[in-house]
Amino acid sequence: MAKKVEEKIEELEEKTLEQDVNEEMVKIDEEISKLTEENKVLTEKVKLAQAELINYRRRKDEETANILKFANQDLILELLPVVDNFERALESNSESSKFTEGVNLIYQNLMNILTKSGVEVINRVGEVFDPTQEQALVTDCIEDMEDEVVIEVLAKGYKLKGRVIRPASVKINQK
Repeated sequence: MAKKVEEKIEELEEKTLEQDVNEEMVKIDEEISKLTEENKVLTEKVKLAQAELINYRRRKDEETANILKFANQDLILELLPVVDNFERALESNSESSKFTEGVNLIYQNLMNILTKSGVEVINRVGEVFDPTQEQALVTDCIEDMEDEVVIEVLAKGYKLKGRVIRPASVKINQK
């Protein structure tokens, strides 16, 4: 009988040991699941941070490119009144003198420099008025012309590399 009791004790010890091992395995499985989920969360956070960094770099590169592209804008805006004065001087003096030829050469050189810098004149006579490129100062009523069409440019407008830096002042048709 002592043998049976010993066998029963051994059986109970084995069952208890198996239960302890099973409980420990469950705990380990739970810990593995928890760590796996935490790993997924942290991996997603890293991916998000990398995407944000890439977007930040792209935005900064675009801003830098725009700054470089339009760096001359202030200088060009200061030169435009000089261009206007040259044009007025050329229009007012119709004599063909050496002085007029010299002023005309200076004007042409200045316009060539501005053109090389990406400046273009806004001249939309005969086209429909565009408030993003022009400002209407005067209206006129011409019956045989469509409504909202630019009749005359009163002061030239200019674009720098596609961006309007000074809108044209125009006269438009309104019926």
